Amino acid sequence: MHTGDVQKNWSSRMVFLMAAVGAAVGLGNIWKFPYTAGVSGGGAFVLVYIGAVLTIAIPIVMAELLIGRRTRRSPVEAFKKLATDAGASRGWQITAWLNVGAAFLILSFYSVIAGWAMAYIPKLATGMFSGADANLTSGQFAELLASPWTLILWHSAFMGLSVAIVARGVQNGIESAVKFLMPALFIMLLLMVLYAAVAGDMAGAIKFLFAVDFSKVTSEVVLSAVGQAFFSVSVSMGILVAYGAYLPETVNIPKAAVIIAFADTLVAILAGLAIFPLVFGNGLDPAEGPGLIFVTLPIAFGNMPMGSLFGSVFFLLLVFAALTSSIALMEPVVAWAQESRQVKRSVTATVIGFAAWGAGLATVFSFNVMSDFHPLPFAPLEGKTMFDLLDFTTTNLMLPVGGILIAIFAGWILSSESTREELGLPDGMMFKAWQLLLRIVAPLALAKVLWDGLGIS
Repeated sequence: MHTGDVQKNWSSRMVFLMAAVGAAVGLGNIWKFPYTAGVSGGGAFVLVYIGAVLTIAIPIVMAELLIGRRTRRSPVEAFKKLATDAGASRGWQITAWLNVGAAFLILSFYSVIAGWAMAYIPKLATGMFSGADANLTSGQFAELLASPWTLILWHSAFMGLSVAIVARGVQNGIESAVKFLMPALFIMLLLMVLYAAVAGDMAGAIKFLFAVDFSKVTSEVVLSAVGQAFFSVSVSMGILVAYGAYLPETVNIPKAAVIIAFADTLVAILAGLAIFPLVFGNGLDPAEGPGLIFVTLPIAFGNMPMGSLFGSVFFLLLVFAALTSSIALMEPVVAWAQESRQVKRSVTATVIGFAAWGAGLATVFSFNVMSDFHPLPFAPLEGKTMFDLLDFTTTNLMLPVGGILIAIFAGWILSSESTREELGLPDGMMFKAWQLLLRIVAPLALAKVLWDGLGIS
């Protein structure tokens, strides 16, 4: 029997899937996946990535959803309840605290970077980049980063939007938002792919992304693919546990996990097909990393027909992708505070949003007035700004450790009977395969990612 209480359930399976896919699809999908795939063996990287999604990401997605639905509680309370029921230490709730803490810290700097995308919408819409060259676009980006007040303005606007949505609750807020944002995101993305096919070099982009070159697949590339697969699907942030708590009994968790992972990968590939034809068609450098979005692409948009319009659409797409992720990042923290402190959701969302906004100021100042401030003088943290430290701590430490703990908890601590019941799987090959992946494969792979991420040799 399920215990605990939750205020609202998702109104339908489709809405839940849109919310979960929205949580997974973010800024990283739009530029990081395509770029990483392109420089890491193209199709070979994609194959390794898909393998990692199937063997590591999906099993942990299933684990998080079953933990949430089994208890109908916030992540912290869910781990505490299940650990007690299993006769294990209540100390397992540290897993949830790690997840929720990572979500909060990621939200703090994610909002700042999403603000950059918001700032670029009026720049593109007004034709600022018409006929632009690298000097103009790099100058504009540098000018944006150099102004703390401008960054604070857009950071505030984005965080305010996120708070307003989460404060309205599951059905009135998050559901209403994703029902609009996700279809709009997919329509804009497909529109951008069609535009890129007409205005750019689609053949060059397809070759760049999908030509299989196994000679480029090194151990580093494999680790990169594993890390990308794990982080891209939004596991180990408490999001899927929180969303799982609102999941109707009728939803098949294994099927839902596969759909979430598939949709997330599809968006990443479509983003590559939207970006790289424009890059190659304009003779630009695809190996720009973060600068690809804010320095290289504006040149492309500024030098092609209807570039201002489609450039604005592209950055609006970025904002939508960021918004579906930010409301998901806020939800685990809000759900815990609301549940444990019995405070109104609107008040909780406002307080958490303000706290994350305040923490985000460290990221804002890292690009200007505190760019020379490197607080930790020892490796591997030496020379890192506050933003670099936040990014490193969450991505390289908190998320892999959290993922390992979730895998061990669901694979070894929870009873096979209870997990099998929640997953709706018979006691056969499929369930045993899931247990094997969760108990052995995922922890070892994530331990290697953690080891590598910390720069330990």
